[in-house]
Amino acid sequence: MNAINELVDLNALAGWMDTQQLGNGDISNARLLTGGTQNILLQFDRAGRSYVLRRPPTHVRKYSNETMQREAAVLSALSGSNVPHPGFIASCDDTEVLGASFYLMEPVTGFNMLNGLPELHKSSKDIQFRMGLSHIEALTALGAVDYQAVGLADFGKIDGYLTRQAPRWLAQLERYTTYEKWPGLGEAKSIDTIARWLDDNCPASFEPGVLHGDAHVGNVMFKLDSGEVAALVDWELATIGDPLIDLGWIIATWPDADGTQTLLLEGSEWGAYPTIEQLIRHYGEHSSRDLSNISWYGVLGCFKLAIILEGTYARYCAGKAPEDVALTLHASAIKLIERALQLIKKA
Repeated sequence: MNAINELVDLNALAGWMDTQQLGNGDISNARLLTGGTQNILLQFDRAGRSYVLRRPPTHVRKYSNETMQREAAVLSALSGSNVPHPGFIASCDDTEVLGASFYLMEPVTGFNMLNGLPELHKSSKDIQFRMGLSHIEALTALGAVDYQAVGLADFGKIDGYLTRQAPRWLAQLERYTTYEKWPGLGEAKSIDTIARWLDDNCPASFEPGVLHGDAHVGNVMFKLDSGEVAALVDWELATIGDPLIDLGWIIATWPDADGTQTLLLEGSEWGAYPTIEQLIRHYGEHSSRDLSNISWYGVLGCFKLAIILEGTYARYCAGKAPEDVALTLHASAIKLIERALQLIKKA
């Protein structure tokens, strides 16, 4: 309990909950779900009800408080929708209470497949296949939310949303050149080819909506008794833009039909997943969005994620990141660049 109190002042939390009429008495059964270097998740009970608190890490980053407030806003907006998400309870933007903004949500009963599959799911190919389709249905439900009606009209910058994507991430890659001894991400010609293709083939228009922003399978909780999604989690990158960006993220991160992966997925028991093509088709069956340019979104997903992962390798080259993690992420970045080039060739 002392370790928990170093991360979250439980007495201060209880005092704030009193002002919100959220139970009374002591907080009990407090246990960390994550904590320390990443966003802190603390589950606890009070007056017969369970809560999950989410707050930034102990060393609050520049935009951590704003991110917490944005997460709380989108979860609150999704209340009552058919999007599987953690139920929102309350939020606090007064950093004097716990030293950072935070919010409370309902606990999610389920599992994350990166930690392995329960026996029920491990023994059923049908359930495993359904997990992939249910993931897609969760994203189509999210994209179908009327963001203006739920109070998110000012949650993102729609104008130029797609046209600024490739230049933004190319600029991020350029910043890595300040790290000493970083050799660059693959062949410069490949990067230029992808960036130019994204510019030349950028969709002229899109239907704005809510997107998760980091919709890979690691940010999904599945139900314990079926292949259905219990909740999409980790909403820190959610915004208003083109929801097909989330489908592009799936195309970038999903295993190929032959099992080739751009990211190392633990929980290797999950082998009966739908193909990328089946996922795209399923998305089309549950959404009215135009998928004629879906290759563009897949290429962008690969391009963006490769650049994000390469940041760790660039820092490693300058002696600022561990070798094992950096080499693994660098290998994934190279695979993503290769997948992007393959998608361009097919397109």
